Amino acid sequence: MTKERLAHDSEALEALAEIGNEEFDPRDYRFEDYVTLVIFWLLALDVFLQFFSRYVLGDSIAWTEEMARYLLILVCFIGGAMAVRKNSHIMVEFFYRYMPPVMGRLLSTLVDIARVVFFAAAAWITYGLAGRTHSMMVSVDIPKSYLYYAVMAGFLLMLLRAVQVAIRHWREGTSELLATDDDDQ
Repeated sequence: MTKERLAHDSEALEALAEIGNEEFDPRDYRFEDYVTLVIFWLLALDVFLQFFSRYVLGDSIAWTEEMARYLLILVCFIGGAMAVRKNSHIMVEFFYRYMPPVMGRLLSTLVDIARVVFFAAAAWITYGLAGRTHSMMVSVDIPKSYLYYAVMAGFLLMLLRAVQVAIRHWREGTSELLATDDDDQ
């Protein structure tokens, strides 16, 4: 091995050793983070129970598959608020790099407005759907409308976080999408 390769490998090992050494600060997390974590662990427990009952006991528990599906839906919609808060949803950044700053700022503002409108509309539509749903889940006696109300709560959390992100972008006069001088280096 060359000296450069050894130096690179040792730097990589040092970087890996630093992962996870960050101090936990509960102020870095919000309500939806903790709710999503609890739902995720319920999902993991449910899937483990399904695996254990099917492959170890030889007879699967009927309700575990349906509950896993619904818990996964909740993780997605409640956890989506985390992505909105961090502004980490998938975005097309390519065009922003080549736009004049004024046009990029205008487009970024339009994206913020469209996101707020979308989440408000989705929450409203989900509310209407939940109100019209009277069927029960197949394997457990829980109304499906509860699931739709939980999805609506996820959309409302995303709406709240989208408004907060839009206000932050407006106050700072920039967005994560816009190129900065540091990006050019």
